[in-house]
Amino acid sequence: MAQEDLFKKLVAHCKEYGYVFPSSEIYDGLGAVYDYGQYGVELKNNIKKYWWDSMVLLHENIVGLDSAIFMHPTIWKASGHVDAFNDPLIDNRDSKKRYRADVLIEELLEKLDEKIAKEVEKARSRFGEKFDEPLYRTTNPRVVEIREKYDQLHKRFVDAMSGPDLAELRQIIVDNEIVCPVSGTKNWTDVRQFNLMFATEIGSTSDSAMKIYLRPETAQGIFVNFLNVQKSGRMKIPFGIAQTGKAFRNEIVARQFIFRMREFEQMEMQFFVRPGTELEWFSKWKEARMKWHRALGFGDENYRFHDHDKLAHYANAAADIEYKFPFGFKEVEGIHSRTDFDLRQHQEYSGKKMQYFDPEMNESYIPYVIETSIGVDRMFLQVMAASYYEEDLSKEGVADSRVVLRLPSVLAPVKLAVLPLVRKDGLPDISRKIIDGLKFSFNCQYDEKDSIGKRYRRQDAIGTPYCITIDYQTAEDETVTIRYRDSMLQERVPIAQLRSIIADKVSMQEQLKKL
Repeated sequence: MAQEDLFKKLVAHCKEYGYVFPSSEIYDGLGAVYDYGQYGVELKNNIKKYWWDSMVLLHENIVGLDSAIFMHPTIWKASGHVDAFNDPLIDNRDSKKRYRADVLIEELLEKLDEKIAKEVEKARSRFGEKFDEPLYRTTNPRVVEIREKYDQLHKRFVDAMSGPDLAELRQIIVDNEIVCPVSGTKNWTDVRQFNLMFATEIGSTSDSAMKIYLRPETAQGIFVNFLNVQKSGRMKIPFGIAQTGKAFRNEIVARQFIFRMREFEQMEMQFFVRPGTELEWFSKWKEARMKWHRALGFGDENYRFHDHDKLAHYANAAADIEYKFPFGFKEVEGIHSRTDFDLRQHQEYSGKKMQYFDPEMNESYIPYVIETSIGVDRMFLQVMAASYYEEDLSKEGVADSRVVLRLPSVLAPVKLAVLPLVRKDGLPDISRKIIDGLKFSFNCQYDEKDSIGKRYRRQDAIGTPYCITIDYQTAEDETVTIRYRDSMLQERVPIAQLRSIIADKVSMQEQLKKL
């Protein structure tokens, strides 16, 4: 199945099974805004708990914060967002569609990369075990030609973005004959800067109203509270402040479902360190964060680091953790060495000292900062994309199939479903009693509608890892059948052992031990 078709099925599955709905759908929706359904909100909360516990529970020197969405407007002037939080915008005159110029060029680079990958895979199939990939990449004329084109375009693109040189970005688009995906034409406007912040007003009267912004990131709420947390918590360098919360960006091109939205949620941790030690801590947090992702078991080969070609104005090192989505490798988390830029800027603009007195060095300084920033919504999409499978279960000419979400048990919205074999003879009562005993420990679901086979398929599609079937033997010996989602194997176990069996498999504690 083509990856594009697979992604469309995943989006449809999210709506059909209560994970994600288009926002305001009865009014024809609102672009790039989504609501999380009954299962989506549970999965989202479980992802946030996994992140929060891995930060705050496992580190004595990391504490939490919940700062306000509305902040003093000078904060965004100090942080550089008012002047520098821009994307290069370009319009196609024929389709009237608006695009990010840098994304159009990045997509061309990805296509060149894909061409090389296809040539390599064809050669691998042709030569088999004798295939020498490094040698092939450096000697095959076709691959060498594409690589040279890629390198030339990439250098030109990096140089243009470092300015940014808006005229050069447009010229790259023109020279490479990049067309509008909608109109198919090359009738482009000039490239111009577009600020991504949403503005509003605060105040009871028009005369006293102050222009403020919906925060485009959660990090600044941490920086302006740096000394409040440090002093009230008697924190010593190095220490971190973690926060989850909503952020808002007026994206030019919001697309790929929940991958890029205008209202989204972040999980960020700012780690304050001594100046001069920041690159060492940057490396440590890169590895720690990659380990967090890989511990979910989606395949180490599906993750990679991408070091930034163009650093943000506040950074001296930056890398992304990318996951292989159906639409290619894309960022799910960023790790940045932000230097002392933010605290120094807030010290200058506020007139208040943002220094830390280090008792070991007997001196005061503005700490440097290592940031780990992960989008909850992107992480949600990554988990869903990695878990979605369509399986052919046909046997001996009998057609059968299922759609299953192989969600990590620790993240699954519903941990177990209790299914009475029939709706009579006391089996529903036994089922309800079992749920009453387990609902304080796990998110349980009761389901008695349709045949047992249809109910299994329904729970597979939801991603429920364990189904408990109550039958006539249950009334005799107090045993039930537990059915495992991924293998579809079934085993008979005593009711009294259910809690311990399932608790071991869905334990957040066991998941955190992998870190």
